[in-house]
Amino acid sequence: MIRFNATTHQRLPGISVKDLRLPRDIAACERTSQVYVADSTFCGPAYIWRVPSNGAGIERWLLKSQFGEPRTLSVTSSRLLVMSNSSQLIQFNAAGAELKRIQLPDYMKQPRHAVESPTGTFIVSHRNFAEQDDHYHVSEVDSEGEPLRQFSCSPYLPPKSAAYIAVDSQGNIFVAGPYHILLLDAQLARCRLIIEKLSYFDPSHERVCYAEHSGQLMIAVDCDVQVFDVLCP
Repeated sequence: MIRFNATTHQRLPGISVKDLRLPRDIAACERTSQVYVADSTFCGPAYIWRVPSNGAGIERWLLKSQFGEPRTLSVTSSRLLVMSNSSQLIQFNAAGAELKRIQLPDYMKQPRHAVESPTGTFIVSHRNFAEQDDHYHVSEVDSEGEPLRQFSCSPYLPPKSAAYIAVDSQGNIFVAGPYHILLLDAQLARCRLIIEKLSYFDPSHERVCYAEHSGQLMIAVDCDVQVFDVLCP
């Protein structure tokens, strides 16, 4: 794992994770100074790695086979949320104990990423189950997976553009797609285009992280990380 100082952007000593096979996503917890990595192959067991910031005491959690492969991760208040390829969300505490498992509605096709909101609901990016609808949507579901509200990204993001999301403490939602970064309010009612000068990047590789204490939005673009100063209303 390659590390950088978030303030100076200087490279730090890396962390070696033995037996890490096919990392799919990464998420960090500021409270516990832990990094989580989703790791799986198409024909073998799936794992979540918990890596302390100093590289000591690395743990590997085996996911149950019925959960499927982990695809994307997010962390809220030290709780880890995992999105699987079986349209399930599974939530762990910092010690690896399962807290909650949520089956998403059938109409949510190809769910991409999910985060827990400040009110305990879950924000999910997905396509709708309709052949004529190739655009991604952002939906809010409750703790039972019941849909509450939805926003279509069709006016802003190209068709088939997977959306990766981040949420701040007020419930504002950052949505990352090729070229653009959107900002939705907590009710999914208002949308602003806040960044529109990204160089194009592969929609399967985009990642976004919002460090609220510094107001920095960090976006993975190809093999680089772009950093923006963002002031939310």
